[in-house]
Amino acid sequence: MKVLKFGGTSVANAERFFSVARIIENNAKQEQTATVLSAPAKITNHLVAMVEKTVAGQDIQDNITEAEKIFADLLDGLSKQQSHFAYEEMKRFALNELNHLKQLFHGIRLLGQCPDSINASIICRGEKLSIAIMQALLKAMGHSVTVINPVETLLAEGDYLESTVDINQSTQRIKALNIPKGDIILMPGFTAGNAQGELVVLGRNGSDYSAAALAACLRADSCEIWTDVDGVYTCDPRLVPDARLLKTMSYQEAMELSYFGAKVLHPRTILPIAQFQIPCLIKNTNNPQAPGTLIGTNEVDVSLPVKGITNLNNMAMINVSGPGLKGMVGMSARVFSAMSASGISVVLITQSSSEYSISFCVPQIELLLAEQALKEEFYLELKDGLIEPIDVIENLAIISVVGDGMRTLRGLSANFFTALAKANINIVAIAQGSSERSISVVVDNDVAIMGVRVTHQMLFGTDQILDVFVIGVGGVGGALVDQISRQQQWLKKKQIDLRVCGLFNSKHCVLNRDGLTLANWREHIKNSNQSYTLDAIIAFAKENRLLNPILVDCTSSATVANKYAELLENGFHVVTPNKKANTSSMDYYFRLRQAASKSKRKFQYDTNVGAGLPVIENLQNLLNAGDELSRFSGILSGSLSFIFGKLDEGMSLSQATKLAKEKGFTEPDPRDDLSGTDVARKLLILARESGLQLELEQINVESVLPASYAQGSIDEFMQKLPQLDNDFKHRVEEAKQSGKVLRYVGSIENGQCNVKIEAVDSDDPLFKIKNGENALAFYTRYYQPIPLVLRGYGAGNDVTAAGIFADILRTTSSKIGG
Repeated sequence: MKVLKFGGTSVANAERFFSVARIIENNAKQEQTATVLSAPAKITNHLVAMVEKTVAGQDIQDNITEAEKIFADLLDGLSKQQSHFAYEEMKRFALNELNHLKQLFHGIRLLGQCPDSINASIICRGEKLSIAIMQALLKAMGHSVTVINPVETLLAEGDYLESTVDINQSTQRIKALNIPKGDIILMPGFTAGNAQGELVVLGRNGSDYSAAALAACLRADSCEIWTDVDGVYTCDPRLVPDARLLKTMSYQEAMELSYFGAKVLHPRTILPIAQFQIPCLIKNTNNPQAPGTLIGTNEVDVSLPVKGITNLNNMAMINVSGPGLKGMVGMSARVFSAMSASGISVVLITQSSSEYSISFCVPQIELLLAEQALKEEFYLELKDGLIEPIDVIENLAIISVVGDGMRTLRGLSANFFTALAKANINIVAIAQGSSERSISVVVDNDVAIMGVRVTHQMLFGTDQILDVFVIGVGGVGGALVDQISRQQQWLKKKQIDLRVCGLFNSKHCVLNRDGLTLANWREHIKNSNQSYTLDAIIAFAKENRLLNPILVDCTSSATVANKYAELLENGFHVVTPNKKANTSSMDYYFRLRQAASKSKRKFQYDTNVGAGLPVIENLQNLLNAGDELSRFSGILSGSLSFIFGKLDEGMSLSQATKLAKEKGFTEPDPRDDLSGTDVARKLLILARESGLQLELEQINVESVLPASYAQGSIDEFMQKLPQLDNDFKHRVEEAKQSGKVLRYVGSIENGQCNVKIEAVDSDDPLFKIKNGENALAFYTRYYQPIPLVLRGYGAGNDVTAAGIFADILRTTSSKIGG
């Protein structure tokens, strides 16, 4: 004997309904089969809504019309697929049922309320119709069918809207039916009968429970729950796309997962089949060939000690505390008896070791009732100060990690808490059962989904997701996006899923929470009519609960730079070659670092100084190891490196500048390079990194150009520049006579920062630096008299983009290697 259960989505329309009939038929050829059906999708929701609206005096015609259409389309479709289907008979049956419902709603409207007994008879009407239609369809296909009336056979205890089946009594009733061995058995889900023979229901989504109860009564060999997913996943695949499908799990694991919010199973489904050791298989109606998930008495799967991560949202925590709790026998019992008497479900309990307080979670919708029950129960204790005023924390969620193998797996709890800490998620409370099969934490409701994602990533070793937003997609930014496009698949092999979720230029933007397709990204942003604000980017990341949003600023905008602290505070990593933030006021400089530390996010700016050279990283490593900077000198501008190198070769200043501009080494206006301001900003950053608290105006800067050259257009400047050629020719020759060359150098010594033209000899590490190279010589306690020298190209879009790319990857906790 096998019991099959099909959910509402499996019988939502004629095509799916007929597929279910085929599955029943194929199973019946191998062994006797019993089937439990839910109402077609949306029907029960409409019925519940109609009850609520009628009681409130609202119009229900839209719901009635929609329900009628669902059944009309279903019957019409089945008649086309099966010529012998009793279409007219089923149409009359459905119309009679719907007309009866209208009469009941008329009575409810006159009464102004809906008794629970009537409510129960209404909301299970969809299951009754499903079974009648399936019976007619199977008969048309040539099968003999027995329909079990659950009101007569499933004896249940409880109230009209939430009852529990008595398996032993129900088993005797079903045996008495003497069902022929060759018949296909059908039974509507969700429905049972009480001792008085009245119809009751088994709670919303109770059809799973109906199937489990029927399997237990029949002592079936197996029970199959057919739904719209391939089985049970490690967590909700709608929340975590790389959730894993579980092949097997134990009854205990399934009960823990369902209790803490797993959507595939009803919390009470497992108990009846576990009692009689009946295996339960979760299958997909739309993919019947998939193996599904088998729930049974299997051994612990050591390869997968954690089976699932769930979240139970919209909870509230109540804290009962005070001196009256300590040492007083029965106080805990009184707390939970008060909850039980009020019909309130307590989901999670934790108590301090001092016995001073008891904390527990209840559904948010039951909070007011719970508070009132406690105030009545402890009226005298509250009045006398033995118990403090009831403390409540609202809008919470419970994240639970479940698995039989957790009992022997060391460090799992630590990894769980570490994952939440990295996402900056605060834990309100912790609870663990004595079986060590599950551990639960209480967190803010708004971060629950993010908590599930980061926990899944940590515990299952899935891809680390980086959600990148690039502002400024011109030269450097464009090169970065192209590099990301080329490397995405390679990184995927290293378990890093780097997604570009947003691209922004001064006029347009494109956004996609799952990552943009980068093949033709320039066309996409060109054709976009969407604009953006930085606040909108922050809101986008929050609304889509992105795990690791990274803002990459490839502009030179002070406006964007001034937003970095707020971005960090809102959970973004910030990666940037833009020097404006680090050269702003010292107050802002410190605020950035405090924001990064507090939010546990990274502020990466290695490209501020040396483009692709790891300047900041190496300096920080030295300082972190206890080294101290004694002196620094360096060529910090690729464009000026190129220009001064050409002066060595006999080229004039104007010719060298023109060539550098043509090659794209300079800014569009070469004066931005020749003024020395850019070098001053880089030097200030190095000075601040080494511990000096300086402002930009404290850097002594010798411009390559006289002050008067700042006036006029770029063309006027380029025409005027040759006037300086003779002066520079003389300075170059003078240096050459001393065996030296001219270099544009930034230096730090004795707390002073200088940017100027220097003549350096052949012993100086900057002597051979030209053609766009950068060189930085660090003289430290460890590195002297020979300095630590970093040397390489400091100009060019690809080089800078590569440095930014490296900074993006430094935001991960993964090690990228072979």
